[in-house]
Amino acid sequence: MQTTYNGLELPKDGTAIDYSNGEYRIPDNPIIPFIEGDGTGRDIWRASQRVFDAAVEKAYRGKRSIKWFEIYAGEKAFRQFNTWLPDDSVAAARDLRVSIKGPLTTPVGGGIRSLNVALRQLLDLYACVRPVRYYQGVPSPVKHPENVDIVIFRENTEDVYAGIEFKEGSEEAARLISFLNDDLLKGGKKKVRTDSGVGIKPISIFGTKRLVRYAIRHALETGRKTVTLVHKGNIQKFTEGAFREWGYEVARQEFRYQTVTERESWILGNVEANPGLTLEQNAALIEPGLEFGSPAFREALYAEVKGVLDSIGKTHGSGAWKQKVLINDRIADSIFQQIIIRPSDYSILATSNLNGDYISDAAAAQVGGLGIAPGANIGDGYAVFEATHGTAPKYADKDVINPGSVILSGVMMLEFLGWKEAAKLIETAMEKTILQKFVTYDFERQTAGATKVGTSEFATRIIGNM
Repeated sequence: MQTTYNGLELPKDGTAIDYSNGEYRIPDNPIIPFIEGDGTGRDIWRASQRVFDAAVEKAYRGKRSIKWFEIYAGEKAFRQFNTWLPDDSVAAARDLRVSIKGPLTTPVGGGIRSLNVALRQLLDLYACVRPVRYYQGVPSPVKHPENVDIVIFRENTEDVYAGIEFKEGSEEAARLISFLNDDLLKGGKKKVRTDSGVGIKPISIFGTKRLVRYAIRHALETGRKTVTLVHKGNIQKFTEGAFREWGYEVARQEFRYQTVTERESWILGNVEANPGLTLEQNAALIEPGLEFGSPAFREALYAEVKGVLDSIGKTHGSGAWKQKVLINDRIADSIFQQIIIRPSDYSILATSNLNGDYISDAAAAQVGGLGIAPGANIGDGYAVFEATHGTAPKYADKDVINPGSVILSGVMMLEFLGWKEAAKLIETAMEKTILQKFVTYDFERQTAGATKVGTSEFATRIIGNM
């Protein structure tokens, strides 16, 4: 490990987090790299850091403390080092394992398309984790935001974010379109228009399974009862549809005795309701209109029912399946409706990259918006916690922005470190502050009788409420 990064020495009174055999070893004085962020990130980080330090001190009375270490990315890095993302910043995030960042701008005019995406790919942070829950007093556009309590696990390295696309009119686009039309699609009705921009959407077995595996493990560790695979497999059968199938494979092959799929629960539930049910009758209950299917389709369904009863009838039957983690799936467009009208039916969503991007922001809107939405990007041995909103440069250095996203991302980080007492202090104090109606302008304008406070005063009141 280096002793300096970007010309700055590591804190001498801090210790690096270690990771081996799949486990983190957290010292009482961990060195945590931070990127303050661009635009409003400067105001937000100053406020958030004060909250983190106060909570750790209050919870542990000097026995634990975070040793902060600044690393650079975005505009601040470009001004100082003439690069948007210095190699040393990536090295520090890698060597020190756990870091936190504010919002970063996306460079204009080429180079890195997104610094956030770059960090995820360089550190292989394959799981974007977005918890969405309601805090009392937060203004919401829905009647019962308190029913929203979900964690979204979004695959972070594949899908359209892999960055394989070619501009309309480019030589690369023309070559790819020619190959598709003249070779792979030759003789068929489907063609790609020659004036198209084209992109490639890779979704792999490896990427899918490690994401779903992580989501199921989280459910088992935290007592959450459902994991929903979100996909558009009715249209994109070999990418989105495969995401669904590979997700179910993980559940059945790796977590057989801790999980039950939705279809398995139907089959087992039918037998419990009517022990004398035949295979054929059971199949007809889980597949209405079965009698209109082909003989081969019916036989396949009968075999499915028999296979479930033979393989898990004893371990999951007689109601035991109700204590397992339920693995189900929903079409992506349907889930947007479901999390509004039936949010309490969903606990963990495991999604492909683009679907997760949409859904996490839509879910956050129900509980107060991105200003209070935390997030983390996690891989095997590395984690970067981050604000989920943009840089809002027109409000930079005005001390007006809601720091909730970074503060709650810090709560996630403290929980990740195992410092749950400090995390709980922050959550409770922030909720109390909002209930007292001392809020930043985004909440004040939606809350009757509220008092508008700045970024720094909001943090001060949180600390006071600890």
